[in-house]
Amino acid sequence: MHIRKATVDDATAAFEIRNLAILSQCTGHYNPDVLAKWTEGDVPVGFIHDFAKYGYVCVIEDSVVGVGMIDLETGMVDAMFVRPEHFGKGLGKGMLRYLEMLARQTSCKVLKLDASLNAVEFYRACGFIGEQQAIFHSPRGIELVCVPMEKILS
Repeated sequence: MHIRKATVDDATAAFEIRNLAILSQCTGHYNPDVLAKWTEGDVPVGFIHDFAKYGYVCVIEDSVVGVGMIDLETGMVDAMFVRPEHFGKGLGKGMLRYLEMLARQTSCKVLKLDASLNAVEFYRACGFIGEQQAIFHSPRGIELVCVPMEKILS
């Protein structure tokens, strides 16, 4: 496994991984209509721009198999997804550790994220705290129940 900074060329693979992971892991946590709207359509231009600016990719044998984004100014982590066939292999934790290392190097004091309902326990296992549910307003115009979480970096 190798993690590197994302490029504009990685955005299509990242969006595909995002959609596959959402459809695989979020079923049962969100209404099927919400899942369909969340994953429909082509890669939005805003996603391409944001992913190139804030994104990182996990690569195995020249294939992107996991993705994540971090805004190092705010500590906001987003778009953490792994290809379904690679679930349970530690790639998500590896990506999160990598993003945390980058944050520490920039003297970021707190990592923040909005966890989808299926991912709350994963983030808790990685040291994030948060209990209260909130509504995430997606750029695609849908409202998703999430759990805002944070991790204090020492």
